[in-house]
Amino acid sequence: MLKARHRHARGWLFGFAVSEAVFFPIPVDVLLAPMVMAVREHWWRLALLTTLGSVVGALVGYPLGYFLIESLTPLLHDVGYWEAYQHAQDWFRQYGFWALLIAGFTPIPFKVFTIAAGAAAMPLLPFIAACAVGRAGRFGLVAGLVAAAGPMFEDRLLRYIDGIGWACLALIAIGLLFWRLA
Repeated sequence: MLKARHRHARGWLFGFAVSEAVFFPIPVDVLLAPMVMAVREHWWRLALLTTLGSVVGALVGYPLGYFLIESLTPLLHDVGYWEAYQHAQDWFRQYGFWALLIAGFTPIPFKVFTIAAGAAAMPLLPFIAACAVGRAGRFGLVAGLVAAAGPMFEDRLLRYIDGIGWACLALIAIGLLFWRLA
């Protein structure tokens, strides 16, 4: 909490959000939540800053996939993201914009989708829009819940954030299934 009030904390949050969208394996939520707890009245600003950082990171990941996917393939194998990358490619073929939007909101490694979107040559405007909406939804939800519920909720949120994300993904999948069957 002390570090969350540091004068450079917002810069760290932005940088962490950028790196998390490209390569860093730890979700940015672990930094966002304590910062919101430290300054609860600024929760929406912190969510917006995190979203902007994540979109900037996505704009770094996209050209990696677009220009360097052949070079990155061994790295994706080495860090255990190859199967996730292949699933992301399948999602892009089937759902395009919606796959990226959902990935931005869920605990699925976002970096895999930013790189896969570039490798699939997804049009840039829908890419940016999906990243912005998906990530704003996730970070807005996290920051809003932490600000509203206070300190007792912080520990529970960090413990269950992945489960919440998977539950949201399941609800979206069920909704899509009903929509396709209707």
